[in-house]
Parts: sequence; structure tokens; C-alpha cells
Amino acid sequence: MLGTLNKQLRSHPALIPLLFFIGGGAAMSMMYLARLGMGPHVCWDRKNNPEPWTKMDPTNQQKFYAVNMDYKALKKHGPDF
Repeated sequence: MLGTLNKQLRSHPALIPLLFFIGGGAAMSMMYLARLGMGPHVCWDRKNNPEPWTKMDPTNQQKFYAVNMDYKALKKHGPDF
């Protein structure tokens, strides 16, 4: 298969940038999906910790950007564990 691809690229050099950008886009999309899957709101293990959001510290910032928000002054809403 690589031999056929190499042969096509030698006969049609205009395909090289196309394959480069398609491969780069596929790699970036896989990295983004991996990043989404590793967030604190994602639970992969249902047996050991079925509700991980209940054990999070209320002062943790969960947003990328907050304007004038002091997360250390927030009070925890809900029961104490």
C-alpha cells in the first residue's frame, strides 16, 4: 500500500500538500478528542468512583476564562462529605 502511495505521489506531486493537511487535520482532531476525554467531568471508571464531581473542591476553576470571578471566595452548595 505504501508503495502504491509513493508511486502516486511521484507521478502527481500536487497530492503532497493535500495529504499533509489531511493528515495534520486528522492528528489534531484526535488530540482534541483525547483532551476532551481527559477532563474532570468525564467518568471512565463507573465501579470505583461513579460520581467524581461530588468529590471536587468547590474552589477549582472549571472554566477557561472567568471575568472578575474569585473562585476562592465561593461557598460550597450541597451536603458536606
